[in-house]
Amino acid sequence: MNRVPEERLAAGPKCGVCGAPLIPEKPVSVDFQTLEKAAKSDELPLLVDYWAPWCGPCRMMAPEFEKAAGLLKGQARLAKIDTERNPDATVRWNIRGIPAFILFREGRERARLSGARPAGQLVEWVRQQG
Repeated sequence: MNRVPEERLAAGPKCGVCGAPLIPEKPVSVDFQTLEKAAKSDELPLLVDYWAPWCGPCRMMAPEFEKAAGLLKGQARLAKIDTERNPDATVRWNIRGIPAFILFREGRERARLSGARPAGQLVEWVRQQG
């Protein structure tokens, strides 16, 4: 496990073993098992986009979610989960409509938001959750 002081999170820290960025500038696609693990153990807030490839609003939201990832670098991690390939995720987190966003912090769900929106609104919402 990599440990990075909070004040250095925005400086682009890398894994001490493989050299991969610890906080990517773009959202990371995850599967159900990875999401369960990250939601429980990630020390940074984790914002997850529940989406599907057939969903028009989800496709429109994708570039905005990428922008949000850049704006939240060092403050939160962003991940995407394809609900079509990972139906267990929709059941586990009771997703009723997409796009849907869940913010996890300290191993628990902290907040939930539905519907496509601009990156700025998403960033503001994450920061308000503290």
